Amino acid sequence: MARPEVLDGIKRAEREAEEIREEARDDREQRIAEARERAEEIRQEAREEADDLEAERMDEAHEEIEAERQEVLAEGEAEREALVARANERREDVIAYVVERFVEGVNAQT
Repeated sequence: MARPEVLDGIKRAEREAEEIREEARDDREQRIAEARERAEEIRQEAREEADDLEAERMDEAHEEIEAERQEVLAEGEAEREALVARANERREDVIAYVVERFVEGVNAQT
């Protein structure tokens, strides 16, 4: 092979090698960009899942709190009704006691 042909072959091989390197760089850049996009998508999905989970847990907590509130209110109402009933049962005794004391006081003054 003649020297000019060898030089042309070397130059051609160098150009091909440079094209391969350039394609590899472009491919690498594209893959990095795609990986970054996918990573951002994954982060966004994780944020959305976390927000959904937080909202679900908050709803559950509100439901539990409301159930406890209703229970406390029901217990309070039952206690109030029991106190009223007990007071009503003792009303006659209290009236009789007050009248008795009043009569004793009037009798003591005379």
